[in-house]
Amino acid sequence: MKSIIPFLKRLFPPPLHDRVVLVGGTVRDMWLGRESQDIDLVTSVSHDELCALGFRLVSATSGVTIYFMHHPGFGKVEVTRINNMAGIENDLLRRDFTINAMAMTLHSDHIDPLDGRKDLESGILRVCSNHTFRDDPLRIFRAFRFETDGWVMSSETTALIRADEWGDAFISMPIERFSGELLKALTHKSPELFFQRMIEFNAGVEFLPELFQMPQVPAGPLQHHPEGDLFSHSTQVLQLVTAASSDPLARFCALFHDLGKLATDHAHYPRHFGHEYAGFAMATAVCSRLCLPTKYRTALAWVCRLHGKANLWNELRDSSKLKMAEQALKSGIVEILPFVSAADKAGGLPMADWKDVVKVAGMSARMLVIDQEKLEAMQIVKRSSFILQKRVDVLKALRVTNYCETSV
Repeated sequence: MKSIIPFLKRLFPPPLHDRVVLVGGTVRDMWLGRESQDIDLVTSVSHDELCALGFRLVSATSGVTIYFMHHPGFGKVEVTRINNMAGIENDLLRRDFTINAMAMTLHSDHIDPLDGRKDLESGILRVCSNHTFRDDPLRIFRAFRFETDGWVMSSETTALIRADEWGDAFISMPIERFSGELLKALTHKSPELFFQRMIEFNAGVEFLPELFQMPQVPAGPLQHHPEGDLFSHSTQVLQLVTAASSDPLARFCALFHDLGKLATDHAHYPRHFGHEYAGFAMATAVCSRLCLPTKYRTALAWVCRLHGKANLWNELRDSSKLKMAEQALKSGIVEILPFVSAADKAGGLPMADWKDVVKVAGMSARMLVIDQEKLEAMQIVKRSSFILQKRVDVLKALRVTNYCETSV
């Protein structure tokens, strides 16, 4: 508040100050003492005046005109334009939850028609009206996402979700909107709640049918998976990886590392022969459907493919370890695979020398001190095995060096 309001007073000339208010998440974060990533405003300032101040019109398709500016110090400044400031309360009443239906003037006066400040202090997520979700069904997933950040849905909110069938509304919704909420949920402290709520409210099977299959599939033999079903196991791994890493990509791979178990032969349950290969193939379909970045598809495919072998890390030969590390480097999962492996296996033991193996796997021929002329004179089919053996030798020498250093 101490920095944003003075900034806005400088941005907007004094005659316009009474026609600008902060709204939504910006006000919520102010009251919580959090740094706000963006600034959301409502104003009756005219189109020409906003453009003269450096704002750019970005959308007018929904009946509400939106203007945008990026400031190097404050990030995105987004403005919703209304015809008259007398309509500010109506604008707030149309919002999703009471904690987002508050406004503040540039004179620090508070506008709170739904008593959102009370819900803010109680950590309660309460709908603004009985048609909150009908106005925009995405708000259901937004509610789930808020819960991953510590908010608790009120009884009115949960009852409103259960009061209707949402399948048709979800089908007509661009899947990118759902995926946006999913990715945001993965950045919060309890991301597993997003997926648990989806199952509990039977919401989102149109977007992520694999998630809804998991509770009916055994995680594996009970002596290895006392948690029972695949969904329980997957969310357990997600929780453990969340405690170790803030990377949403690592958390996503944790939840779906056993994706391939959905495609194994039921006749062999509770075992899942070949699930690592099945998961590799399924990762592309899931991530493409969700319109996720390419790195998600690549990372998930290789976590599915490699995590089973990673769980046997201490039993592997050095050559196998180096091959795994090479693939981890190519697929961008060097920091992810150890977390998933430790969370997935009993005892949670880390891949002890992973960093050394990765270091050697990433060495160039020059760093490995390979004679380039000798390599070029060699038959092409023999070069890769020659280089691999050289890496094995370097890895063994590195271990000796590390042992000597720690023994001194």
